[in-house]
Amino acid sequence: MRLLLLICFFSPLLTYAQKADSYQIRTVAFYNLENLFDTKNDTLIFDDDRTPEGKDKWTEERYLNKLENMSKVISEIGSTDNKTAPDIVGVCEVENLGVLEDLVHHKNLAKFNYGIVHYESPDERGIDVALLYKKSAFVPVNFNSHRLLLFNLEGKRDYSRDQLIVEGLLDNEKIYFIVNHWPSRSGGEARSRPFRLEAAKLNKRIIDSVQRQDTSAKIISMGDFNDDPIDPSLKKILLVEKNSKNLDSLSLYGPMEKLYKKGRGSLAYRDKWNLFDQLYMTSSLISADREGYSYWKVGIFTPEYLMDPKGKYKGYPLRTYAGGSYIGGYSDHFPVYLHLIKKVHNMN
Repeated sequence: MRLLLLICFFSPLLTYAQKADSYQIRTVAFYNLENLFDTKNDTLIFDDDRTPEGKDKWTEERYLNKLENMSKVISEIGSTDNKTAPDIVGVCEVENLGVLEDLVHHKNLAKFNYGIVHYESPDERGIDVALLYKKSAFVPVNFNSHRLLLFNLEGKRDYSRDQLIVEGLLDNEKIYFIVNHWPSRSGGEARSRPFRLEAAKLNKRIIDSVQRQDTSAKIISMGDFNDDPIDPSLKKILLVEKNSKNLDSLSLYGPMEKLYKKGRGSLAYRDKWNLFDQLYMTSSLISADREGYSYWKVGIFTPEYLMDPKGKYKGYPLRTYAGGSYIGGYSDHFPVYLHLIKKVHNMN
């Protein structure tokens, strides 16, 4: 669905003294779906808990409720500005292609006609990343899954999620999307940090390989990075800049650092908010003329129904399980999103 807006003094990024211009908005979102598993026992992965006989008593009824909840959220991300579901959605913690197909065909999402790009990752839990896209807005032309090779102190392989890159045409304009789910902080932040530094290096290699072919390539990297915007993986490896005025032609811009420094987060743990869910982009998406798609603004999607309404976790994301008990919530992460915008020239 195309959305044309008449904008005059509509955003601090846009200032016009003479007349209003017409714009088109496209929304790019990311959401950690917190263990979207089917009910079948896959003997190749550790999914036993998410079966009817497993610890979580993961029944068909609970699975269908999870699909209802996830599809409702996705249909509303960024809709305050764009009045429709997002055009591009990166997701993580999905078990397989089947659960993605059930998700996009749910009544809450079916009318948007989402396509899916997905590869199986070697993660031991069997969780993958994927990209959903409105077929009316985006046409994938090339995609690939990049393996993250990690080894523990004993030299044994530690299996994690792949990084997915999708090249395509957003309203006939070439753009690249990278979907990430970096290694967790299991065992402690310091102990697990080297794995995320390796993930950042892989992400940088992917971006560099695209920029070597086209220095003006428009690339958006999104995901659950299990790191905040100020952590070494993003600041020292990827060199993500928080200030759009400090960019050169190959720089990466991270608008979410300003939200983080204001105390905003996408998940909470031990009374501390983290902003692990992020989107950052190449400087080619920072433009004042708006002749092609460029960055407009970023947000964290936090409607009241996504928050725990009471108790010591009031205001935290309302999870599917809490304290080992099923509560039928949504996810332990809030979704994040950004809007791209460009001028639409009238033919009259």
